[in-house]
Amino acid sequence: MTPREQDQHSHSLHSRPQRVRVQQFGVSLDGIGAGEDQTLERPFGRGRFGDIDPGELFRWAGATASWTLRTEPGGSRGLEDYLLRDYSHGIGAEIMGRNKFGPVRGPWPDEDWTGWWGDEPPFRCPVFVLTHHRRPSFTLADTTFHFLDATPQEALQQALTAADGKDVRIGGGVSTVRQFLDADLIDEMHVAIAPLEFGSGLKLWDAPEDLTDRFHLEKIPAPSGATHCFFWRR
Repeated sequence: MTPREQDQHSHSLHSRPQRVRVQQFGVSLDGIGAGEDQTLERPFGRGRFGDIDPGELFRWAGATASWTLRTEPGGSRGLEDYLLRDYSHGIGAEIMGRNKFGPVRGPWPDEDWTGWWGDEPPFRCPVFVLTHHRRPSFTLADTTFHFLDATPQEALQQALTAADGKDVRIGGGVSTVRQFLDADLIDEMHVAIAPLEFGSGLKLWDAPEDLTDRFHLEKIPAPSGATHCFFWRR
């Protein structure tokens, strides 16, 4: 690609409207994306049938060649591998709820806790954490966390500015995605339905068709057993 073509390509990426996206969000057959009683040892909480194992919920992702935690060669290719590789493409900022950041509730007992992801979080962009208890921003590697007591609309405006022309990802958890859906702020979604049931917990929906009043829906079953649901605005 010549320098002129590179400049034209960069311009085309920044000339389209910014989008608000949900990516690789996982739910069970009964629409549950997380359980109750989240703890440090049990980050996805507990459902009616026991602790919710994120490895089961995202088994489809762990089987791909591009899974970030893969330690051995191999893994599947195709659609699901592409979805893993596309995770960060075009994303300039993320918004998440406090439950996705960590298990602590109420006022911060201290400011030593820096999230589930260690010293190199996978986001590589500004992350806005919704919480009623603010704390100073901090940076780990190339991810900066900001803590907002804000409405979805207010948080999104800050995230769009920080994204500098790129898209904003609504990262979860379930309650945060529901808030942005209820506020009609989401443009596109990818939700993977795992072939299992949790029985109780935080529900994204009763069925994906619940959202077809405002979104087109395409459902693609994969060899992994997961069904991938793609939504885009009507």
